[in-house]
Amino acid sequence: PFVNGVSTSISVLKKYLEKQGHQVYVVTVNNEKFNYSFEENGKVIKVPGVAVGIYDYRLTSIYPLKVINKIKKWNLDVIHSQTEFGIGTFARIIARQFNIPLVHTYHTMYEDYVEAVTKGYFNTTGRNLVEYFTNFYCDKTVNELIVPTKKTYDLFKEKYKYNRNVHIIPNGIDLEKYYKENCDQDKIREIKKQLGIEPHDFVILYVGRLGQEKDVEFLLNAEIKLLKRHKNCKLVYVGDGPQMGSLQKSVKKEKIEDKVLFTGKVPLTEVPNYYQLATIFSTASHFETQGLTVVEALAGSIPVLCVRDESFTAAVIPGLNGDLFDNQKDYINYIEKYFENPSILEHYVQQAKNSAEVNSGEYFAQRALKVYQLAIDKNGKSEKSFSGRFLKTVKGALKWGK
Repeated sequence: PFVNGVSTSISVLKKYLEKQGHQVYVVTVNNEKFNYSFEENGKVIKVPGVAVGIYDYRLTSIYPLKVINKIKKWNLDVIHSQTEFGIGTFARIIARQFNIPLVHTYHTMYEDYVEAVTKGYFNTTGRNLVEYFTNFYCDKTVNELIVPTKKTYDLFKEKYKYNRNVHIIPNGIDLEKYYKENCDQDKIREIKKQLGIEPHDFVILYVGRLGQEKDVEFLLNAEIKLLKRHKNCKLVYVGDGPQMGSLQKSVKKEKIEDKVLFTGKVPLTEVPNYYQLATIFSTASHFETQGLTVVEALAGSIPVLCVRDESFTAAVIPGLNGDLFDNQKDYINYIEKYFENPSILEHYVQQAKNSAEVNSGEYFAQRALKVYQLAIDKNGKSEKSFSGRFLKTVKGALKWGK
């Protein structure tokens, strides 16, 4: 129910698995009311959860009894968990209880968030805990593990010494809705008019959460310097978050309210239109496992200029569809180069759309299916007794709860 990369990934996977004739059921948290919700003829179950005070997230119980029999009747071939806690723990218990193979996708680089959460205190302890829980949830309880990028693959193989299969499958995107030709041109003109974007403006676009971990201030600080030479350079933030207030305060202090624009949250259905505001898309965030917004921008034929991070290197190919920067000076130099040589961006525009095709929803589903089959085949060769598997899982969950 949340607007984020994980939800987008799951939605796309569901859509394209169903297109290929498979039955897909979803168990998730109900973030609107504290009750159970059954949608899509019972194929989507939302479990009540308690707000945890971190973003909009809610934590469910690890064994909601009310839905056990419904899930049993689904007669599942495989379970694909997409989170480690709450529903994720429930998925592990159900997989063991009914002897169903479990595939897990590790979406979040928790290590990157330790310093932001602890404010610099207990970093070592925090990272050790993250490593322990990651290994427990991804090694002890799953049949096959999926990660979206080599960055995450290296974390498991090189640091955590994970000795089982790790499959690199980039999260898929419903690319077609981002294609420029599929966007609403009248709506785009209306948005530009509302924001005060003129035809001659050079627009740098950011789409995503406005949080400290995304380093959103980097773009603003660079914009202030760029405006000294390029008055038609505008920065647009699409999204909301805890840093929005401080960003707006800085913009007001610099008296550049007409140059740095904030849209706040926008409906998911409208996001493709907002990408079309951009001359380039940019992000300085190191806190990504894949960076789906970069792929969305490329699908919309928008060149990308982003920080050099392994989350982006698979999608952004310097000299083909965008560039990678290392620091603010580097970033500004690239922008200056685009101003001086517009033909560079024209070339990137031509290549951007094609380079995003590897992230199509159809390809995503096909690769996931291969992992599902592998998990099913392995599970059939190594069945264990229900009672031992279930009791061991419950004991582990209770121990973790202490």
